[in-house]
Amino acid sequence: MNGWKSKAKKWSIGLNAVVLLVAASGCSNASTSTSTAGSGSSTSSSPSEPYELTYLTTGDQGAKPLVANDRIIAEINKRLNIKLNVKIVPETAYDKINVAFASGDLPDVVTTQYPSETVSQWIKEGLIVPLNDYLKDTPALKGKLDNGLQWTAVDGKYYGYPFFSGQQKSNYTVQFRQDWLDKLGLQPPKTLDEFYSALKAVVEKDPDGNGKADTYGYVTNKPNAGEPLTAFDFVFYAYGLPAGDWAQDDKGNLIPKFEHPAFKKGLADLRKWYAEKLIDPEFIVYDRPLKEQKFFQSKAGFMDGPLFRHVSRIEGSLQQVIPTGKLGYAPPPAGPDGKQGMATKGKNALFTAVTKKAKNPQKAAQFIDFLLSKEGRDLLQLGIGGVHYTKEGDKINYNEAEREKDGFAASGWSHPIAWGNVTWPIDENYLPQTEPRIDRALDSVKVASKYIMPNLVNKKTNAEIEYGKAVNEVYNQYFVNLLNGKLDVDKGIAELGQKWRQAGGDKILKDINEEFKKSKS
Repeated sequence: MNGWKSKAKKWSIGLNAVVLLVAASGCSNASTSTSTAGSGSSTSSSPSEPYELTYLTTGDQGAKPLVANDRIIAEINKRLNIKLNVKIVPETAYDKINVAFASGDLPDVVTTQYPSETVSQWIKEGLIVPLNDYLKDTPALKGKLDNGLQWTAVDGKYYGYPFFSGQQKSNYTVQFRQDWLDKLGLQPPKTLDEFYSALKAVVEKDPDGNGKADTYGYVTNKPNAGEPLTAFDFVFYAYGLPAGDWAQDDKGNLIPKFEHPAFKKGLADLRKWYAEKLIDPEFIVYDRPLKEQKFFQSKAGFMDGPLFRHVSRIEGSLQQVIPTGKLGYAPPPAGPDGKQGMATKGKNALFTAVTKKAKNPQKAAQFIDFLLSKEGRDLLQLGIGGVHYTKEGDKINYNEAEREKDGFAASGWSHPIAWGNVTWPIDENYLPQTEPRIDRALDSVKVASKYIMPNLVNKKTNAEIEYGKAVNEVYNQYFVNLLNGKLDVDKGIAELGQKWRQAGGDKILKDINEEFKKSKS
């Protein structure tokens, strides 16, 4: 544990920051919650006393905070004979998870990002434990691991459950102010030329009618820490970029996407849009909520982002500001040869594991199994029958007043720990029957899923895990300066290739080409 112990003193203040941020976060508000059911201690060996289990996880932007005396937590405690203590950090705030581990205050069960250097280090240092010995008692967990996840085992040992979302379905596509297009007499753009014309009309024809030149055509947000900026990739796919992860040179070797001819062609369009002030120039400092605020406040007419269950949230938030506002969405625009693409098949997962702190690792593994099981999903989505909902045949009647008392999101949505750990609604095709815009939510997935780009290599290599953050930082810095015109296109791309390789890209290319050849043999 030398690596983590050496950081413990440095980060000791950080553990308190986790709890404070949990309480203060606006994206995924939550507070530590402990059930009142049972009064056991984690040191007790008596089977009649509940096992005290702490769960540290990332949250869900659409979730409500946990509440005191939560009856769902109490029900989990009763069914599993545990005393559950849940700590939630904001969605994608994996650094807060790392702070907790660096301080030495380990939970029993943790959900974090995977694959990552952090998880690899935890495995190496024995901070998380293999689950193989407990799989006979965890059928839902075993079924998931046996269904195509065997490659995630390390020397035959499963150190957690990796949940990969968005492999067959996507909700990521182009969104726009439909009310503005209607006012301007425009149809949703189908080609890059039409997309450019629509952005220009939004900027120049004052669709919000305030008489001010204060609206951009397109707004996006910065990537998650360590990830590449991909919000403009739909333009490169329109020019023929064939895959979501890598490109190939004329010899069939894998190369970075930015060295494919489609990148330079697409960049010419993007630089034109930027120079004409069609793109919000501050996008690189926006997070997703701030990007959406720009959209709601009529500061941008188009944005990228997820839909499905977010259709109601986004249009509802828009209509709180502009009662006549209407959300539109469409496939990504096609290029000169009719090519289109938007979403990619993700190689990142949410990884739920049992730590060495767990005095009863079997019970901890059973908690993960419960989260995955139909019994657990029903409890977290619907609640307790006769309390949170009733059924009349196939119809579900949601008792919103009772659900609100236990932190369920409004309109039939789920408990705070339902999502953001072992599954997402889109992967379960889950929408409550009361979803007000259910037809459009389902249709948005059909639209977006047609334009998922394939990968040439289906998993991250060790070199990508080790050097990915560094090369992505290089790419993002160069891309912004290529976009805003500070760098010459040809010289900038060439220099980007050099710096990218120096930051570890050469090692990544070696690894991914070996993996690519292996997959073809």
